[in-house]
Amino acid sequence: MFTSAVLRSLAAISMFASITLAALVEVTNFGSNPGGAKMYISVPSNLAAKPAIVLALHGCSGTGPYYSLSTDYSALSETHGFITIFPSATQTSEHCWDVATTASNTHGGGSDSLSLVNMVQYALTKYGGDPARVFVTGTSSGAMMANLLAGTYPDVFAAGVAYSGLPCSCLLGSPGSGPSSADPACANGQVKKSPQEWAAVVEKCYPGYAGEYPKMMIWHGTADGLVNYANLGETLKQWAGVHGVEFAANQTGTPQSGYTKMVHGDGTKLVGFSASGVGHTVPVNEAEDLKWFGITE
Repeated sequence: MFTSAVLRSLAAISMFASITLAALVEVTNFGSNPGGAKMYISVPSNLAAKPAIVLALHGCSGTGPYYSLSTDYSALSETHGFITIFPSATQTSEHCWDVATTASNTHGGGSDSLSLVNMVQYALTKYGGDPARVFVTGTSSGAMMANLLAGTYPDVFAAGVAYSGLPCSCLLGSPGSGPSSADPACANGQVKKSPQEWAAVVEKCYPGYAGEYPKMMIWHGTADGLVNYANLGETLKQWAGVHGVEFAANQTGTPQSGYTKMVHGDGTKLVGFSASGVGHTVPVNEAEDLKWFGITE
């Protein structure tokens, strides 16, 4: 038997969930959608002038609405006035983002990456967003797509955050993008390249691009049993090669006990976080994300 206190708590949770989900609006007419993804958008009541746009990407088996519930971006947007897009992947039964096809790994090529960019462009136009403050963050499969978008559409995104993912285009050519369909070499940490080799992989995503690439923040747990911890080092090497920076210093106990911040260069273009004993996935740290994006100080 549930006690009255438990029932009240369950009712409160249900009410909170309903309120949070009600704040999400599904958009079906955002433009070309070659990946068939679903778009959900959270617009705060105190929308800032020229608001920042945050694209927040779920992992495999997830949905945009669930990711909105399991993170605090929507709540924080009420304080800071930014817009959050929570898309849902639909192409496969695993509900993972397509990071394997040539289309998704090519600027303007199609599939999920282009669908997601078109969602961003819709939000920028409809709400007068700031094109210089468009950011992407994601967990697991969402982190893989965050790295991919940073490499494939560097003209759209100013910064990215990836929790427990893979380097950009690591799965290019794989039979699929999910745990049961992907070539396991990347997830097992067996794909090794130099910073220069990884940078060349990124450059192939947008041939001829000569502009700036997004600054990146990469998180990974040392006990990750699904996406091997070695991918933290490989992803950092990739973006170090892109930005032309080298490892500078470790800062232990940052942002909390058991975590180590890995600073590259002066720390403005690339940082990593190693989470000791943490499995798959590293919990989202929205406060650090927003600082990295420049939304908060």
